[in-house]
Formats: sequence, structure tokens, C-alpha cells
Amino acid sequence: MPISLGPAAAGRGAAPPPVPIGLRVRDALTTYLPLLLMVLLALGSWWLVKNAPQPIVPRVVEALRSEPDYTMGNFSVQRFARDGSLKVRVEGRQMRHFPDTGRIEVDDVTIRSFAPDGRVTQATARQAVSNGDVSEVELTGGARVHTVTPAGQPVDVESEYLQAFIKTEQLRTHLPVRIRYGQNEMRSKGLSFDNLAQRLDLQGPMRGTFPPRAPGARR
Repeated sequence: MPISLGPAAAGRGAAPPPVPIGLRVRDALTTYLPLLLMVLLALGSWWLVKNAPQPIVPRVVEALRSEPDYTMGNFSVQRFARDGSLKVRVEGRQMRHFPDTGRIEVDDVTIRSFAPDGRVTQATARQAVSNGDVSEVELTGGARVHTVTPAGQPVDVESEYLQAFIKTEQLRTHLPVRIRYGQNEMRSKGLSFDNLAQRLDLQGPMRGTFPPRAPGARR
């Protein structure tokens, strides 16, 4: 049988024509583009999470406890005015500072306050409780305050409790009190004393001892 060797027969065994480069790039992009987009989205999400602002966590402020944060024994503390003059000196067997209120407790206390005119007021007691600048002091247990009036007359006040206002030179108590003013002595169930204004208010029943004055003497 005759075999035809024409052009049709010869084309069956020939290699296919090459695919154009542009077509191959398009096919690759079509195949891998969805995967590439997923990778980019994943990277973007990771970056957003890493750089997102962190929520502000409120700081828990620890409540100050009603316990002394420091103590001192057999101490002496002095406070000075802006001009360098001594204002207050506090001495005692032991001092405790409480940070919750700023108060100071002192055992076996001696407080000396120095007025601008040179007068000295001294307070003693078995215990004292004061604010931070020692301008207000509560004296308990054998409390005694010795001061001098602007006219130079000595005054002594004794009680089991005295509330002293150092800057204004005032004393108060609601407990029995003894006052010695010069040669005079008075007792009452309470008092309010303003040294600068020279005013003394006594509460409750009062009794006093007033020795006779010498001719020309002043009380």
C-alpha cells in the first residue's frame, strides 16, 4: 500500500511551537497571585497588631497604711525661718511619722517655740501628736506649757490635755487645768487662752488664789 509522505503526515511528529513569554508570565500571575495576596494580607495584619496602641492600664495606687514609715530615738529636730532664725525645736525619746496623714507622734516631748521678739514658749508632755510643720500640737499626759506674755509676765498652764497652736500662741483644753499667772493661781474645768491678745476664758466652776498686791505692784 502506498504511504503518503505529504505535509499533513510530516506535521504529526514535529515539536509544538514555543509559548510566548508574555503568555507564560500571565499564566504564572494567574496561578500565584491569590497566594501572594494572602501572604501580603497576613503580613499586614501582623504589622497592625504589633504596632497597635496598647490599652492604658490604670495604675493601682497603694493606699497609705496607718503605720509609721520611719522612727527616730533620742532625737532633736529644728525648724528655721526664711531669714535663718530658729523657729521651733522638738526633742523627745522617740518620734514616729505616719505617711497617711503626715502626723508626728513624740514620746516624752519637749517643744520650744521662739517668737520674733525673742520670747520662748516651752511645752512638755508624755506624748505629743502634731501636724507636719509642728504648728498644731496635742499634748497628753502631764502636759505643761510655760510662756511669757508680751509684757514680760510668766504664764504656766498644766493639764492632762492641752491643744497648742504654736504660730498664734493659743491654748485650749476641755479637761481640768491649772493656770499660774505671776503670783496668781487659777483652776477650772477648761480654758481657751490667747497669749498675743492677752485673753483668758475659763470654763466651768473656777477657783483662784490671788495674793495681796504690794503697794504700786501690778498683777
